[in-house]
Amino acid sequence: MLSLLISNAYGMAGQPGGAAAGQQGGAGGMLGLFLPMIVVFGIFYLLMIRPQQKQAKKVKAMLEAVQRGDEVVTRSGIHGKVHGIADNVVTLEIADNVRIKMDKAQIGYVKTANVPTAEVK
Repeated sequence: MLSLLISNAYGMAGQPGGAAAGQQGGAGGMLGLFLPMIVVFGIFYLLMIRPQQKQAKKVKAMLEAVQRGDEVVTRSGIHGKVHGIADNVVTLEIADNVRIKMDKAQIGYVKTANVPTAEVK
């Protein structure tokens, strides 16, 4: 009667048939444990890390392409025309004869690029 109330617990014990059979199942158990973590990391990479890397490349290319005469808007909202560039410092002309120096990384976007136009024949 007591055996009806108590079930056999095999959770921590090895599989029936000896210790060798239990060791074979361990490798598959580890793969089953780490597979969801690997899948989650892959999804995280595709949805978060890769788009951020692409955006960083675009911003870097935009900052490297800034040249004198471009009209830019800074991250703080100042509109101006690039008057000079020296390493990481940009001189912006925000009004007639009013120039400020700022860090090149603070340029938010280029409104109009100073692109030479080809002559039409």
